[in-house]
Amino acid sequence: MERIPEPELMLDEEQARVYAGADFEEPHENFIEEFRLAFPDVVSCGFVLDLGCGPGDISARFARAFPECEVHGIDGSRAMLKFGRMIVGGDRGLEKRIRLCYGLLPDFDPPRDHYDIVISNSLLHHLADPMSLWDTARRLALPGAPVFVMDLMRPASADDAVRLVKAHAGGEPELLQHDFYHSLLAAYRLDEVREQLRAARLDHFVVQAASDRHLVAYGRV
Repeated sequence: MERIPEPELMLDEEQARVYAGADFEEPHENFIEEFRLAFPDVVSCGFVLDLGCGPGDISARFARAFPECEVHGIDGSRAMLKFGRMIVGGDRGLEKRIRLCYGLLPDFDPPRDHYDIVISNSLLHHLADPMSLWDTARRLALPGAPVFVMDLMRPASADDAVRLVKAHAGGEPELLQHDFYHSLLAAYRLDEVREQLRAARLDHFVVQAASDRHLVAYGRV
């Protein structure tokens, strides 16, 4: 099945509200576990950059998993950031360790010039030019820093996409099911991500399936 792109940004406030309230417990906890498996030696993270942070759930989970880190989340949707700041601001243990900022890849200025770790969840499939993610990671990660990306993985057919939506989002609002389906159609395959990494001179990165609908790509720059 050929890739069918979708809009790069989720700008609608209702869409952002639904995402902020959705149950992503299983995939987002899996993100943390997959990061630990990829980098078992990482204990103290320093400054972490979360690219495409959305409403901040991954940023918050990462900050809780690594209590000594400070996370800077970047997103191009002000609606998503609005809900993210509400969520983070309501947790006194996190509000001083998470900073959510507006920015569009690749041309944005983060709070720091370089980061000890760069992470990203479910951003890659939104990008018309996936190289903007890999080039940004190379630019902002310190030499030898871990880079960890998790994203959806395009299924073999539209029927398979429907099956995945029913299996994993059947009880979610219709808007979320609609977006999940189209995100699956917009996602990249493993071989496509490997080709992107070769072009970015990151071909030493590991690329593998992490579930029936997710892939991970990771390595040190």
